[in-house]
Amino acid sequence: MNHEAHEAYEAHEAHHGADGADEAHTAHEADDERDFEELVRKLMTDDAHTIQPSPAPYPAIRRRGVTERRRRVAAVGAALAALVTVPAGAYAVVGGNGGGGADSATPMSSVSAPQTESPSGPTTGSGPQPPVSEEQLLDGITFAQASDALEQCLDQEHVGSAVSGDLAKAESYRIILAAKSTGVSNSPGDGIHVVGVAERPEGFRVICNVKEGVSAGISTSTKEAYGPDTGLVVPDANAGDLYQQSLMDKGKWKLPFRWGVIGMVDPSVAKVTVDYGDGSATAALDHGWFVASGVLNRQVTKSPHIKGFDAAGKLVYDSDTDKTYDKTLP
Repeated sequence: MNHEAHEAYEAHEAHHGADGADEAHTAHEADDERDFEELVRKLMTDDAHTIQPSPAPYPAIRRRGVTERRRRVAAVGAALAALVTVPAGAYAVVGGNGGGGADSATPMSSVSAPQTESPSGPTTGSGPQPPVSEEQLLDGITFAQASDALEQCLDQEHVGSAVSGDLAKAESYRIILAAKSTGVSNSPGDGIHVVGVAERPEGFRVICNVKEGVSAGISTSTKEAYGPDTGLVVPDANAGDLYQQSLMDKGKWKLPFRWGVIGMVDPSVAKVTVDYGDGSATAALDHGWFVASGVLNRQVTKSPHIKGFDAAGKLVYDSDTDKTYDKTLP
């Protein structure tokens, strides 16, 4: 009941309170009663029409909802951007001594060279596999030191955020080379190079440069970086870090200089030789990879000269006739 109806009711009660002693009502009083009832019904009816919920502030609610949705989308987008830094299969070189360039990380098919039992025997635990020959661990670097360097490099370069699978774990790799790395003008300080190759995806490899326990660069490469027309011997075109110094130091290399050359070989290849500057080496064949190394005592301008031979001693590959091989250093 609204205010007007309430006042009418109280006036009615007051009127009858004054005349309540009379037992009979006059016709005039009966008319007043009917008029009062009509008034109360009208007031209550009018009040019923006015009592209704306030309309919902739809425009304000909609604006608030749109703002909240935009905030959530922005937050999710930022999280995805932080997680999906680089698509799998597009991992590129980071740092290094120069001569490497950006490398593809798309899986490739591996080839298998004659295998020999590792001198260290089979390994257990969570570390990488050793090379087939101790001669692939150079300059006094132990397998334990090479393993630690590989693990530090993979962790510090955040490989797990860039590639899928287990490629961020050292146990996914076989170490095929560990050697001293020479500091250059744009990356001073000597360190060690560690080369690790993965079985899955087949043919995936990393070159890590580690200085005093800190990664100074990592590069990756796959067979697809060379194109479809490869020979029985495939020198790693993106492993320039191992056999040349920085472009900034061209003509002014620090000597003597430890060099290394790696690549893939077909199972039919029984021997690979590498001539570089004033030295030559016969490569180790390790699960489809060849690994050669030496020490350079003079400045050079020509790339390593690589040859491959079958079991009968026949020349089956010569980098001098390989149109895809850069025969001159940049």
